[in-house]
Amino acid sequence: MTRMRADRGNVPNELMAEYYAQRAGAGLIVSEATSVAPNGHGGENTPGIYTQEQADGWRAITDVVHAEGGRIFLQLWHVGRQFAVSPVTTQNLTVEGIRQVIAEYREGARLALEAGFDGVEIHGANGYLPDQFLEDGTNLRTDEYGGPVENRARFLLEVTQAAIDIWGADRVGVRLSPGGTFGEMSDSAPWETFSYAVGGLNALGVAYVHLVEPRGRIDLSAARFRSLVTGDTKLITAGGYTRDSANRVISGGHADLVAFGRLFISNPDLPKRFELEAELNPYDRSTFYGGNARGYVDYPALALTA
Repeated sequence: MTRMRADRGNVPNELMAEYYAQRAGAGLIVSEATSVAPNGHGGENTPGIYTQEQADGWRAITDVVHAEGGRIFLQLWHVGRQFAVSPVTTQNLTVEGIRQVIAEYREGARLALEAGFDGVEIHGANGYLPDQFLEDGTNLRTDEYGGPVENRARFLLEVTQAAIDIWGADRVGVRLSPGGTFGEMSDSAPWETFSYAVGGLNALGVAYVHLVEPRGRIDLSAARFRSLVTGDTKLITAGGYTRDSANRVISGGHADLVAFGRLFISNPDLPKRFELEAELNPYDRSTFYGGNARGYVDYPALALTA
């Protein structure tokens, strides 16, 4: 959901406020990925949450979303080796450096609270820094943050705990992508790795675990993880769902919620369209990343009459 419309200094702006306000009918908005550090961004004009100016920009957005009756979590992001201005990898971080990055996540969570969000989501998917620690295809460390899965999951769980320290567990979610290959990611035993991670997150009592369904031969679907998500923790699944396939997943008990990305880009009133089984606007990929209002806030809502 990175849209690259932030201002200089990676500060959210009025155009972004309009974009989120249009989509306030979602059960929960999870924001675009938002970097917790200057070297954690994944592209130009992506927003941050490490300065007061950025927090103030986000406050204008949460205010308008709340005024429209919506709820919004901020997605905390560090890309690590993926596109970073100053590459941070699992291999070049000292233990002291790891603690510093965890502190950056904690400060990002604190600023998100100050900015009026309803909670935060740790972006641990898509080959970003927590994923780089978790998967053995990228984590070649031999200390307490590498080797067996208990060590490789340590960074993810400590980052999550840092956010919990600010918010409480019931306002923190985590996004993972079992079986994802973006950024040359790989793991020798993905079910064992991700089932351990999901179990650890569930033990922390997070609000939800958000899984990106892989499009591969290995069964790493949300349904397979269902029994690991217990208590008050909810299971969210995402990955190319339609209205009908999402309803089947929920009615079958395989997940509690379904997340939509691209369809929500082109259909700001997506829940209403689903309710009415109305036609959907097609999305324009050429306007996904960067640009202006075109392909951002100009997708039409349904013309409803009283």
